[in-house]
Amino acid sequence: MSKRTGTKVQKNRTDDEFIMLPTVDFCFKELMRNEKVRKGIIAALLGVRPEEIKETRLLPTILRKEYEDDKYGILDVRVEMHDGKQIDFEMQVAEFDFWKKRIVFYLSKMVTDQIHKGDDYDKIQKCIHVSILDFVHFPEDNRCYRKIIFCDTKTGEVYTDIMEIHMLELGKLSPEDQNEEGIIRWMRFFNAKSQKDLKEMEKQDEYFGEAYEELERLSVDEKKRLEYETRLKYKRDKYAQLHYATRIGREEGAKQINELNKRLIELGRIDDLKRAVEDSDYQEQLLKEMKIIARYD
Repeated sequence: MSKRTGTKVQKNRTDDEFIMLPTVDFCFKELMRNEKVRKGIIAALLGVRPEEIKETRLLPTILRKEYEDDKYGILDVRVEMHDGKQIDFEMQVAEFDFWKKRIVFYLSKMVTDQIHKGDDYDKIQKCIHVSILDFVHFPEDNRCYRKIIFCDTKTGEVYTDIMEIHMLELGKLSPEDQNEEGIIRWMRFFNAKSQKDLKEMEKQDEYFGEAYEELERLSVDEKKRLEYETRLKYKRDKYAQLHYATRIGREEGAKQINELNKRLIELGRIDDLKRAVEDSDYQEQLLKEMKIIARYD
């Protein structure tokens, strides 16, 4: 029996250890349907006490498709605050092409969708995008969390905070808990890999406790579990396809460069060979000149 809700939590007859993991976007979206959990996460993100978060409302979202043949698309969670502020959460486990441009595009759309012809600009409320990434997006440092806003590049003075981006890189979390607070603690919860890890975090406070119990409830719901496993399989298959395509691309690229080098040596174009090694644009120009790219394509 749940202490907080009075709901009986059944044990799964086939797998007592199974629990959904928040890095699967379906699970994260279902978790965010719980108002108390939502309040705890948003409070940590904004750096305020949960009691200061008043009413929050889930907004309908469209299942975004990056490609025409993408069957499942991208799940995001959009929340509207009591003051009109909107927050869009997106869980992503695999690196995506043009991630920065995608974020800016959808964040801009959140802003422009607020006004219609004849409306004043003062109707526009703050919009926040939150990327929860299970990959390293900023390889140049080890910061796992950053907030991005419009500011003067020389003085650092904030120009406007009407659009805000929060980047959470789960892959940069330290192996051990460093007595973290706020959103970093939630990042560790999202990044948990087992029921044991999640249960350990249940003890943090009532909001983590509620999140753990919600995962338990979701995990014993047969319909939800089927949706979760379908989504997980899709994500794994998609990752395998991308990995395979990347490997094949590298192999084909190596073949093209090897043939180019061989042809340049045969023609005695040693200077071109040296320049191609240092200049990738010139190398591509030579590949096209000798019709090597076209032949492999």
